[in-house]
Amino acid sequence: MGDPAWGAARRIPAEGEFFVSTEQRENLDAVLRQSAFPAGSDVSEQRRLLRELLSAQPLPADVTVTAAALGGVPTAEITVDGVEPRHVVLYFHGGVYVMGDAFLAAGLASQVGRRTRAKVISVDYRLAPEHPYPAAVDDALAAYEALLHNGTAPSDIAFAGESAGGGLAVATLVNARDHGLPLPAAAFAMSPYADLTLAGTTMDTKREADPLLSREALQARVADYTSGQDAALALISPIFAGLSGLPPLIIQAGTHEVLLDDAVRLARQAATADVEVTLDITPGVPHVFQAYYPILDEAAAALDRAGQLLSAHLAGAERVTAKRKAERTLS
Repeated sequence: MGDPAWGAARRIPAEGEFFVSTEQRENLDAVLRQSAFPAGSDVSEQRRLLRELLSAQPLPADVTVTAAALGGVPTAEITVDGVEPRHVVLYFHGGVYVMGDAFLAAGLASQVGRRTRAKVISVDYRLAPEHPYPAAVDDALAAYEALLHNGTAPSDIAFAGESAGGGLAVATLVNARDHGLPLPAAAFAMSPYADLTLAGTTMDTKREADPLLSREALQARVADYTSGQDAALALISPIFAGLSGLPPLIIQAGTHEVLLDDAVRLARQAATADVEVTLDITPGVPHVFQAYYPILDEAAAALDRAGQLLSAHLAGAERVTAKRKAERTLS
């Protein structure tokens, strides 16, 4: 994606101003349609194309990425110069569980860290088909357990992820809850891939609008991950999980994506389970539109909104933790 559009300057909207950036959205749609993965391409080809696409977007100069590990799981630690981290964002990359990695996700992940004044730890979970379910789920939980074991308070942790990583973030909350672990302050899911049965109505209604994904493209990779397991299992498709007891969720999606209904149904499931949830839908933008923040005003604005909410949830969790410590001291 070496299109010159990536280098386009973006004017910062004034306070109270909102861009309906029709030209930006149309340009992005055209670029993505030119770069869409060819139908029928295999996993190795898709991995190569994704690496090319993401590598064409250079990291901001003030972002540092360092290889590390948590609980035996490789990670990428992402920091932003001048930001003294107050929190940790445990980040899960996308790629329909078969492609992508913790380092390729650093650009978008760093934007979440920048807005929450957090160090980001991007989890390099194992990929299918070499490592099908439950490898990704196991790695995600192991990384979170190690983070807690290393002394990070759950109130100082937020989860975040895009696409499959958004689904994995929610699945990891469910898994951690079911293992009796303390839960993080909040989770932020961008265009979550939360239903691998592909039952969402927007699989069909948004087919023409989505420049990147289709039922056929997703279906070709589902079996790689499920490997004979039921795609409706709660930790494969958290849309079918019981969500009670989870921390606040922030779910963002665009209206030009076949996974829109995954976001809407996930938010409904959370609300029905008495989970605090913010569903933030941006019109006219594609799957994981936040990744295009350098050239799309709606992307930067959505990240700003999510950062404010995550920061508020982290601050609230800190206050609750401090209050409980004070009460224990007095008793």
